[in-house]
Amino acid sequence: MRYLAIGDIHGCFGALKTLAAFVPFGPDDILITLGDYVDRGPDSCAVVDWLITHDDDGHVQPLRGNHEIMMLDARLDRDKFDRWFGHGGDAALRSYSPFGEGDAGSLTDVPDAHWSFLQDKLLPWFETDEHFFVHANAYSDLPLAEQPDYMLYWEKFDHPPPHESGKIMVCGHTPQASGRPLDIGHAICIDTQAYKPSGWLTCLDVASGRYWQANQQGETREGWLQG
Repeated sequence: MRYLAIGDIHGCFGALKTLAAFVPFGPDDILITLGDYVDRGPDSCAVVDWLITHDDDGHVQPLRGNHEIMMLDARLDRDKFDRWFGHGGDAALRSYSPFGEGDAGSLTDVPDAHWSFLQDKLLPWFETDEHFFVHANAYSDLPLAEQPDYMLYWEKFDHPPPHESGKIMVCGHTPQASGRPLDIGHAICIDTQAYKPSGWLTCLDVASGRYWQANQQGETREGWLQG
């Protein structure tokens, strides 16, 4: 069994499909998706559909990202909607529009099953014997169950100190312009800007340090963490 972490997808379903075929994902693999499934890329709807299908199969541990939080909050009032819309929510709504590309769509176009998944199925964190997984970051001196939302979902990755648990942190959220994972030994960031024209979607085998990448153009590549 492998634990495979997948970085911020951001609506890049083409890259996700290519990555799934390139790795490929096996029946015994546990996929830990690090959040930010929606916004910015062209097909948030298809990404959430894919996650729901694989979550039902028991193969995915889906974490919550700040973009899922913004999308859910967008239902509350106009200011929150405008904030989300300006941070890539416009692309997400277009992917849900029944009228095709070019129409912005509306929140009512999002299926109830998608709202339920985003609201009820996403996890704040996940851990194994040697690693823990969060969307954004974690205070080094607090157990995972005591981490505040700000750290889990919003705080940038800036060479954090080792966590008190002794486990290696795997996260996304902070884009790596190099297109390669950033490994500082006790923490690894695998947000490699999938939605950018030059970006990649990353899948990391946390035990071996091997990673695979795919982009929206259908290209693939692989490598090993450098440390």
